[in-house]
Amino acid sequence: MARVSSNYRCTECGWSTLKWAGRCGECQAWGTVVEATEQTGITRKFAPVAIHDDRVARPITEISSDSVSHWPSGIREFDRVLGGGIVPGATILLSGEPGVGKSTLLLEVAARAAGLGQRVLYVTAEESAGQVRMRSERTGALQPTLFLAAETDLATIIGQIDRIDPHLLIVDSVQTVSSSANDGLAGQPGQVREVASALIRTAKDRGLATLLVGHVTKDGTIAGPRMLEHLVDVVCQFEGDRQTSLRFIRAHKNRFGPTDEVGCFEMTGDGIAEVADPSGLFMSRNSTSVSGTCVTIATEGRRALPVEVQALIVKTSAPQPRRVTNGVDSSRVAMLLAVLERRAKLPLSSHDVYVSTVGGIRLTEPGADLAIALAIASAYSDKAFPSTLAAIGEISLAGEIRPVSQAKQREAEGRRLGFTTIVGAEAMHLREAMRTAFATAEVEQADVPQF
Repeated sequence: MARVSSNYRCTECGWSTLKWAGRCGECQAWGTVVEATEQTGITRKFAPVAIHDDRVARPITEISSDSVSHWPSGIREFDRVLGGGIVPGATILLSGEPGVGKSTLLLEVAARAAGLGQRVLYVTAEESAGQVRMRSERTGALQPTLFLAAETDLATIIGQIDRIDPHLLIVDSVQTVSSSANDGLAGQPGQVREVASALIRTAKDRGLATLLVGHVTKDGTIAGPRMLEHLVDVVCQFEGDRQTSLRFIRAHKNRFGPTDEVGCFEMTGDGIAEVADPSGLFMSRNSTSVSGTCVTIATEGRRALPVEVQALIVKTSAPQPRRVTNGVDSSRVAMLLAVLERRAKLPLSSHDVYVSTVGGIRLTEPGADLAIALAIASAYSDKAFPSTLAAIGEISLAGEIRPVSQAKQREAEGRRLGFTTIVGAEAMHLREAMRTAFATAEVEQADVPQF
């Protein structure tokens, strides 16, 4: 019996099949299966090309780096995340949830760059030019060298670049731009890959700094093919809770700087504003100490920020006490409650426990364990810690306090902010840390709980 040859092949990995499929069965890529008679790039052969003298490979020591130096965007917090500023020819991908403020931030970046004498081309593919102009008037982003175009076609955008010859290009967003050279609707993996590749090639050839806005999926990852993140030079995530005005921007990938910096912004009625020192944003404004509160020094990138943790303990007769958390990991709090009951002898199984942070910040690092545990112990005993006490440390299941990263930087920031007593890994065990914390409270020694 004659063998039937395959009729379809994946352009990404070469997987072959007898029937057409929307998704490759090998690499799981969407829209990459085409007829085997088409040139896929896998079977195509290339002949060597003669290299001109100006493109011959040179020793790395003879290549100058002056052309890739950073130039400031005018927003210090944004430059901090990028590693000092924007690099000519670099492609930066900014992602975030809908409504978090991506377009507002980039419009502010465009206005600041234009104010410094740079020609900026802002391409909006989601809004009309009039809508962007209205927002520019509200935020004060009107500059004569800021050019605005409402386009969704890739070829037209390239034509706008040829006409304006900008120093900075902003495309909002890459998922809404399509190319006539690729079949499919805008936003599909093939279209996103084609559009991003063309814009990146244009940026590299012209030395044009490019900022791309990327949509995210329900789980917070960047929509489209994963290759998009590999192609760009910098991947930034714009984060924030819609219920609060605070916004953070952090870099997950940066070819020109570190990835451990965080920029802090605040959404206002006039746009977005930088927050150079966010130290007081996550602290309560009570002038007197209240039971159930404890301060920790958390790190956001290279920044050390004081964050107040609040706890409330209520006795209950329900068979299953409630465990409600806000801003902290619920499973982490459940583990700390078990350690407090087993190692510190606190009978918390008959109490409802509520734990929250101040200011809407979310603590994900284990260095906040000790502050959470002390806040719960303070709420249970109804004894307040002094406002000059801070706790830093990770708690193990054995009740041991483990040191955390950047401990010296956290302690130095705490001392600068007026925290004279810092309970940390020197206490060695949770019980000893609780004794130290309660010993500093403004209560009679006889009222200090025994652990």
